[in-house]
Amino acid sequence: MSELISGRTRVCGLFGFPVEHSFSPAMHNAAFRHLGLDFVYVAFAVHPRELERAVAGIRALNLAGVNVTVPHKEKVIPYLDELTAGARLAGAVNTIVHRDGRLVGHNTDGAGFVRFLTDDAGFNPAGKRVLFLGAGGAARAVAVHLALAGVEQVLVANRTLSRAAELAALINEETPARAWAVPWPAKDDRVLPEGLERKPPDGRDPEEGKFTFVPDTNDGDIKELTAFVDLVVQTTPLGMHPREDTCLDFPFDCLRPGQVVVDLVYNPPRTLFMERAVHSGARVYNGLGMLLYQGVLAFELWTGEEAPVEVMRRALPF
Repeated sequence: MSELISGRTRVCGLFGFPVEHSFSPAMHNAAFRHLGLDFVYVAFAVHPRELERAVAGIRALNLAGVNVTVPHKEKVIPYLDELTAGARLAGAVNTIVHRDGRLVGHNTDGAGFVRFLTDDAGFNPAGKRVLFLGAGGAARAVAVHLALAGVEQVLVANRTLSRAAELAALINEETPARAWAVPWPAKDDRVLPEGLERKPPDGRDPEEGKFTFVPDTNDGDIKELTAFVDLVVQTTPLGMHPREDTCLDFPFDCLRPGQVVVDLVYNPPRTLFMERAVHSGARVYNGLGMLLYQGVLAFELWTGEEAPVEVMRRALPF
């Protein structure tokens, strides 16, 4: 961001409703300023009934692109020209790139989570096993991008089992990963998505030796599944400000040293879920890494420049 807005300044922005709480303007403008780029980032409060016209305005005003936040991430899709594979599978767009008159939708939420894991947490998702707590939009975005990044097995625990089964089925149908829906609380055997048989993904007989199938339990005990996975991702809003006193009912005593646990909540920066998980010896993180790297990826898509990650990190308030 140059010192003065000029006739050549490229405009990026945020479409949401409301947007007053957003940290994105501070993060992106700090990055533009650091690199001396003639860009500016502003937040636009776009009422849902005005979304179509607002998207048309990206072309009409020649904006470089925008981020998209609630409540528009799914509803914006029909107004775009193209979706990346990740955005299509996530069923949501949080970044739009305007290039040569075309609007391309990306999901840098999920991709940003993967980048956070590799760059900040030192966690390579290839071949790993992941347990998701919750099956909403955030879980879907992160799960499909982890599956595309090489995760081997995905377990989705959700109180409404049908939602977990839908996400598991999507991953099984569209990615190389294998996925299962897990009842929450888990009182019965896991419910496998339709068409997924109880056998090893590689087709081998269990008697032939080790294979990468989630072991059956007599009662579908989530405790065993918790100990089995390499990564746990808490995707529900429990514990988020102003309900800091709430926490998901979870078998924290089954976590083990070396596991990675991520709570996607970042306000407060340390939730009750995180507090209880850290005592297990697991490596515990909040959702700020995902917030940071979704912005990093959007910045790079709009500008073509390598984002100043540490500058953007310092611009966040936590």
